[in-house]
Amino acid sequence: MFSGIVEEYGTVVAIEKEQENVHFTLSCSFANELKVDQSLSHNGVCLTVVWVDKEKKLYKVTAIKETLLKSNLGLLEVGSKVNLERSMMMNGRLDGHIVQGHVDQTAVCKNVEEADGSWYYTFEYEFDLDKAKMGYMTVEKGSVTVNGVSLTVVNSKNNSFQVAIIPFTYDVTNFHTFKEGTVINLEFDIIGKYLSKLNSFNY
Repeated sequence: MFSGIVEEYGTVVAIEKEQENVHFTLSCSFANELKVDQSLSHNGVCLTVVWVDKEKKLYKVTAIKETLLKSNLGLLEVGSKVNLERSMMMNGRLDGHIVQGHVDQTAVCKNVEEADGSWYYTFEYEFDLDKAKMGYMTVEKGSVTVNGVSLTVVNSKNNSFQVAIIPFTYDVTNFHTFKEGTVINLEFDIIGKYLSKLNSFNY
């Protein structure tokens, strides 16, 4: 379980393909604190640490075919910046919102607009009415996770929405690398999914 408050972005230093799996080796400042079997969010995707080099501050995770199909991890290259968050501690504050690390689908950045010290990003995704009825949608002022970042939705439409990014988030996450055409990961609000599911039942 995660909160959507990204700690920092890591850098992909190696990519290895093994059958339909892909192993990613990344570097980050807290890699020496990681341990094998630990869960870590990568652009919003929960992956398990399988190897750690504490001295070089490197670690490795593996993405299977299903993960690669549903997320943007298959587009990563050596040098790519990846948003990272360790799993949430249950004795702390929930600063973002409840994030599972289970990406629902990808979206495409359609526009980046600077707004006198902040930035507005517009994202567009494939709309499916049946999925929308199950909570796979955004709502005005609701929560959404973009590449693992917990954000508030503005200008919500059937297949698109905007988010506003402050300078801190812009610098600490990989949002500063986004441009028109960038593919990002989406996780819709789990509470909205449960409510939509309950609402679909005929009692």
